[in-house]
Amino acid sequence: MTGAFRVLLVEDNPADADLTRESLEASTLPIELTVAVSGTEAIEYVRKRGRHALALTPHLILLDLNLPGIDGKTVPAEIKQDAELKGIPVSILTSSASEKDLAQSYSLGANCYVVKPIDFKTFQKIVRALENFWFGIVRLPQLRETLGGISPP
Repeated sequence: MTGAFRVLLVEDNPADADLTRESLEASTLPIELTVAVSGTEAIEYVRKRGRHALALTPHLILLDLNLPGIDGKTVPAEIKQDAELKGIPVSILTSSASEKDLAQSYSLGANCYVVKPIDFKTFQKIVRALENFWFGIVRLPQLRETLGGISPP
């Protein structure tokens, strides 16, 4: 892959967003992070609507469950129903250890489910492990970019 790996972090808690940003900034990989603060904004971003019309499709979505607007359980379901977006991996990164949330997230299309640890060092290790897994171990599909619904030549 050429260029930076694009990550869309969907997180309404500024402290958690900062921890994730700091963890990714320590990476040796080129990572471009965009933060959406609601499920609604995440859907607008990946569908390139409104102020996100020129957004590039993320290679990975890190998604909290407890969000304002469209919640984090609905976001993967919306993405996985869209033929152009369903190849984007969605990793749940949440404080919820609920079996119900876990099962529901997978049934709605999440690719993995990680419970956020309380301490910073463990949080950093988890973010680095996700980064290594998605950008170092697995192969991701090539993304076909469109601008305003029009594919470039």
